[in-house]
Amino acid sequence: KGIKCVSVNEQFFCGHFPQEHVMPGVLILEAMAQVGAVAILSLPENQGKIALFGGVKNARFKQPVRPGDVLELSCELVEQHGPVGFGKAAAKVDGKLAARCELTFVIQ
Repeated sequence: KGIKCVSVNEQFFCGHFPQEHVMPGVLILEAMAQVGAVAILSLPENQGKIALFGGVKNARFKQPVRPGDVLELSCELVEQHGPVGFGKAAAKVDGKLAARCELTFVIQ
């Protein structure tokens, strides 16, 4: 699990969108993937290794994320076959789903 406090001072808000700030979906996906990487790399067998982003599917965005929101991130390891693994990730604001996706990663 991870927490991201979304601040109006984030550089990406200058262009997305200047009139009505919304956190870009690709950055929400990146945040979910980073939480998954931290989780998988915290396992003893993966100490000293790196996690590479392999793909994303079934990404869905349910509500906008705005300045002042606290993004609650989670990623659950679903299965792993050798160095390739799959996870289900979610991002919530005030307990409500903002985004979800399925992630693929490779451990090296």
